[in-house]
Amino acid sequence: MSFTPLNEENLDLLREVSNIGMGHAATALSQMIGETVLLRVPKVTLADIADVPTLLGGAETVVAGITLQLLGDVRGNMLLVFPEESARRLVGRLLGSEDDGIALSEIGISTLKEVGNILASAYLTALGGVLHRVMIPSIPQFAFDMAGAVVDYVLIELSESGDTALLVETEFHGFGDLAEKINGHFFLLPDPASLEVILAAVEEAK
Repeated sequence: MSFTPLNEENLDLLREVSNIGMGHAATALSQMIGETVLLRVPKVTLADIADVPTLLGGAETVVAGITLQLLGDVRGNMLLVFPEESARRLVGRLLGSEDDGIALSEIGISTLKEVGNILASAYLTALGGVLHRVMIPSIPQFAFDMAGAVVDYVLIELSESGDTALLVETEFHGFGDLAEKINGHFFLLPDPASLEVILAAVEEAK
């Protein structure tokens, strides 16, 4: 199955509902770390699946990745990616530790998975509420590897239904001072059939 061509109006609607969802996710994450977190949706676009690792900084960039499957009325995947240094800072801030190694400890990994779960749940609850569709995240999975390897199985799964992915890309910013800035990217990757469901729901919600 291939994507129905998206016009600028479709993309604007997707940006609008995604901004609502990420607003709820930002509130949830702010409450979790006790600091203001700002999230923005700079891109809603269609991209070749093979280009996704490049969008994460290059296939060989080491990242911490949390992946979740989309369940319910919409199917696909969600991908939360932090560069290695940002993952360490985030875990350290959440756990009140300056130990760089804690990010890859059992408790550090559990913390990052919980961040992914909270963000995905808040985002999908808000998005599903706007679109009147049931959207549920699966249990998060964690990987610490090069970006190409982290997203590999997600891309393989998506490529079974087409060569193109819808990318709703979100940037994290506003974590404390610039010297300790935590960067991250959040991707919504619905499969082609689910994109049709999302667009139909967006039209109904207009």
